[in-house]
Amino acid sequence: MKNLKSLNKKLFLISFIFIFISNTFAEDKPSDIWNITEQQTQESTSTKDLSQDNNQLGNKILENSIYNMQPKSIKNQIEFDQNLVSDQVKILGLYDPEDNGLDINMWSNSDGDQLKNIFAKLKKIEFSEDAKEIINISVLTNSYYPKKNISSEEFLQFKSDWLIKNSDLDLIKTYLLKNQIIDVQPKLTKFLIDEYLSNFEIKRACEIFSKNLKPINDDYLIKFNIYCLIKDGKNEEAQLIYDLKKEMGFKNEYFENKINYLFKYTDKADEMISEKTIFDFHLAHQTNPNFSFEPNESTKKIIWKYLSSANLLSSFKEIEITELDRISVIEKAVHNQNYSENDLFQIYKRFQFNINQLLNAAEFYKSLSSIEGRALIYQKILLESEGIEKLKLLKILKESFKKDNLENAFDKELKKFLEDFNPIEIPDNLTSFYYTNIEIKDVKKKKIKFNNEILHQSKLLNYFSGDYTKNKIEKDINNFLKKVKKNKKYTLTVKDQIFLDSLRSDGIEIDEKFKDLFEQDISTIPTDIQVMINNDEKGAALLRLAEIIGQDKLERIDDDTIYFIISTLNRLKIDVLRNRILLKVLPLKV
Repeated sequence: MKNLKSLNKKLFLISFIFIFISNTFAEDKPSDIWNITEQQTQESTSTKDLSQDNNQLGNKILENSIYNMQPKSIKNQIEFDQNLVSDQVKILGLYDPEDNGLDINMWSNSDGDQLKNIFAKLKKIEFSEDAKEIINISVLTNSYYPKKNISSEEFLQFKSDWLIKNSDLDLIKTYLLKNQIIDVQPKLTKFLIDEYLSNFEIKRACEIFSKNLKPINDDYLIKFNIYCLIKDGKNEEAQLIYDLKKEMGFKNEYFENKINYLFKYTDKADEMISEKTIFDFHLAHQTNPNFSFEPNESTKKIIWKYLSSANLLSSFKEIEITELDRISVIEKAVHNQNYSENDLFQIYKRFQFNINQLLNAAEFYKSLSSIEGRALIYQKILLESEGIEKLKLLKILKESFKKDNLENAFDKELKKFLEDFNPIEIPDNLTSFYYTNIEIKDVKKKKIKFNNEILHQSKLLNYFSGDYTKNKIEKDINNFLKKVKKNKKYTLTVKDQIFLDSLRSDGIEIDEKFKDLFEQDISTIPTDIQVMINNDEKGAALLRLAEIIGQDKLERIDDDTIYFIISTLNRLKIDVLRNRILLKVLPLKV
């Protein structure tokens, strides 16, 4: 390990470079956005006094962290504002408000107590892609924070909690780096790093630090940054940061042992394996050429995922069929999607049964242990040629997994079997089982087919794509309604009403003589959403709409619910998002 004397030499050299570059850029002025005071600027350039005593310089740098040793012109761009989440900076997001018909004050009128209640509910719901899109727009649009009964830190934390729940890693990475907040939101950054590590995507995890321009204070992130620098061959930079951290009181024997091996100060690292964090586990793997680890029932899911991604579960391929305890661990790992279903069923195929057991599997499996019984039923399924009998056996096997709380362990394989069946031939007593477990494949994206006999399916829909001038849509809609008025058989549907209300919301003028066709308001907006509309709480209203959509796709929601969703967007003037929804739910698609 380099001693303090060596460190001071480095600091002296850095101080010399710092003084030189600072003088070179002495004319630069700090960016207003960081609100740097004249006094701070003077302190950042007053290096002459510090350079008189090398030890004094070292102490000063240790006190303020290594990141304060930037040239002034660079420092002014990346200087860390400890009050990033204070009143000085009110905007952190990804989307411009106008991209979705919103505005920068979309949260300004919201009550924090109500928002916390909504946030708590959202944590418990699994959302469809449509609902997720609306929540992302709501929380990631650049806007001021709510001021009443909620702090900016609490609001930022909700954003992080949502991103973690949604688990879109690319979205998280973009959010952190665009806003340069990897240290401001360490929980979110740790989640991203851990997910990359669990997928054994080390390069992607380290890229977060290579694109970060702000200082890091969180110990976990600093440790991982040091590791990434070593991986990138920047040992001296990694060593300097590590030495500075140690001088500031950082202690971690496990990390020091592993990192010394990576620095090549020792020939062998301690073989201890820590499961405290996925990074600790990764360090053990990377510092032991003979690394071996056998997970058990108490092993964390993220470590199972790491072992699978790093191809470290090969030992289970040689498992003996008599080792039922180990097979039980595998079943649970498959249920948690940390082990391959196919590999589990390959183990089942190795069990030995006599001809009588196979012929009477549907009865004989009951006298065996759960694992042996499942192996017997699975083998019988592979041998069975009669379709209905095979379907019955599949149901038995699924119920066996479900009884032991392992229903996810027989999911993908079951779907593959069910694909071979003709739905028309499924008997009534097995219909529910079949449709509950068959995978309904996504239909290819359909094209819009216009039907000019029906208002909400007509070419007038092109207005919501921006293909109509105001004068033209007014002329065409009035001509269409004139025909409707004459056609006694035509009755305006709810979707027609949605279409007309959206036009009127945009200021499209419809002749008074057609007033009786659309004058009634058939929407029933929940009281709390109506209050949000009255207070112009666009962000909160979008969250409530997402909560209502929940797991459903917009195309499958009933017309009355779509009516009040569109009515809410109309009244809040969120037109861009509204138009996208209208083009999902109104047209005929084939």
